[in-house]
Amino acid sequence: MKLHFMVVRRVPPVPSPILVETYDLLEKRGYEVDSSIAEEILQQCDTIENDGGLYILKSHTELTLSLGGALFTQGANLLNPYRSCALIQNKIIVSRLLSEAGVPAPRSWVTNDFSLLEELAHSMKLIVKPYMGHRGAGITFVNSVDDLKTIPEPVVPMIIQEMIPGDGLDTKVYCVRDQVFAVRKTFSESSFTQVGRPVDVTDEVRRIANKVGEVCGLALFGLDIIESPDGPVVVDVNYFPGYKGVPDIAPLIADCIDDYAQGKFTITPPGPDFSARNAVG
Repeated sequence: MKLHFMVVRRVPPVPSPILVETYDLLEKRGYEVDSSIAEEILQQCDTIENDGGLYILKSHTELTLSLGGALFTQGANLLNPYRSCALIQNKIIVSRLLSEAGVPAPRSWVTNDFSLLEELAHSMKLIVKPYMGHRGAGITFVNSVDDLKTIPEPVVPMIIQEMIPGDGLDTKVYCVRDQVFAVRKTFSESSFTQVGRPVDVTDEVRRIANKVGEVCGLALFGLDIIESPDGPVVVDVNYFPGYKGVPDIAPLIADCIDDYAQGKFTITPPGPDFSARNAVG
């Protein structure tokens, strides 16, 4: 079987050691593995065809997701499922899914008129971010009403979240199905390039992570957690993250891809079947 990894441009531009090891493990199991970066190839989108292999969505760019969607319409098998990735990439949708499932997450709002946020900005600190952003790009911190005047007029929808107080570090949680790992590191726009420090996973974080995987329809995924005074809060969810800092993770990723390709497990994307009755207990 062919395995097509749809990957993202790396910063710095060197292959991911984790992916390189994953490719090698899968090739030793008899798979034909290739990879591509959507932004670096010329693809005739009106004739794109599914070749019967498994397409692995590793990039979060809109172009990659669009090509994944075109393949999905041709009956292609994707990991994570296309519908899961398309919905989870949208932070507005994720906010609702997490709320419905009882997962602790920031209160969130949407508007293109930032003057409407003045009352909120008087009562709490806010974070404004692109609704389909990734790698921490385009985030603005609003510490006062005056900060609202400095935000550029949005060119894409923005989501506004209450700022969750923490200790200045993010807990990056990385999941391979129900296996949960975590590292901690300081958040910045370039922190996605940094390797975090591995930390123990608490029972509560493991329970939250498994619930996120269930309601978001994901097998390879990550979440950003802030350890607030009231407990862990999920501030972001993403499919197939980098897993930087997690030791010996490539064999687990390869096992997951292998099992999915062989039909040993299935994934149900988000939809009406997920309701408040599935909430975290």
